[in-house]
Amino acid sequence: MAVKPILKMGNPVLQQVSEPITEFNTPELQQLIEDLLDTMQANQGAGLAAPQIGVTKQVVIFGIEQNERYPDAEVVPQTVLINPQIEVLSQQTQSYWEGCLSIPGMRGLVERPAHIRYRGFDQYGETIEREVNGFHAIVVQHECDHLRGILYPMQMHDMSKFGFIDELEINGR
Repeated sequence: MAVKPILKMGNPVLQQVSEPITEFNTPELQQLIEDLLDTMQANQGAGLAAPQIGVTKQVVIFGIEQNERYPDAEVVPQTVLINPQIEVLSQQTQSYWEGCLSIPGMRGLVERPAHIRYRGFDQYGETIEREVNGFHAIVVQHECDHLRGILYPMQMHDMSKFGFIDELEINGR
């Protein structure tokens, strides 16, 4: 198991724009994906982007079946997404209390497009294209933001809805 340290908000690497992957199905890419998966699972994440472990490449992973950090989240298929592109399909938005492994112990209410299409490649260079909404759409947008040097607080409109999980009133607490 190759669990890597997760960079935290304030680290300049998290503010960089990531480079596209130009070669697929390489040992280096496979190792990066294994490191991302191991690190995400060890930290109970719903997703993880390469910059979060210090690699400024356009690689994200995500997927959730059951997760203590997001107990009410719908199932999202385990996905490796490389060189992603997102297309907004509706003006409708949704708000969600997002968290991030790079901002431990905190959550923020973020409004994002509710219906998107994402495209990219898997680790073998095969095309992935999905039209999604709900939690799936949130996770994809959150992870892809990392590839542009954006953390979720930078997407927030109301900083009074940002704080430590144990201090916020989320889900009736």
